[in-house]
Amino acid sequence: MFGPTTIFGFILATLFGAAFHIFVGGDARRLALFLLAGWVGFGLGHLVGVIFSINVFNIGTLHIATAVLGAVMALVSAHVLTTDKNRNRSIQ
Repeated sequence: MFGPTTIFGFILATLFGAAFHIFVGGDARRLALFLLAGWVGFGLGHLVGVIFSINVFNIGTLHIATAVLGAVMALVSAHVLTTDKNRNRSIQ
């Protein structure tokens, strides 16, 4: 059984992934990628906050500041690593 902190963190990570997908666009595969990146980055960011005792903005036992930073870093990394370089170039 998951506690309320875990469920709240999962909801926040899902919202970050979905909002990032709305912001940058893409198909359903990229939505799945951004959701996964948001979940993993949020979890890893929270763990970094726990390990290094970073207590900047906590809600209960959830380290929001480091979790959000981890999610944003993971989402930007996923976007940069999966962007087609040829699609972004203008035709000259």
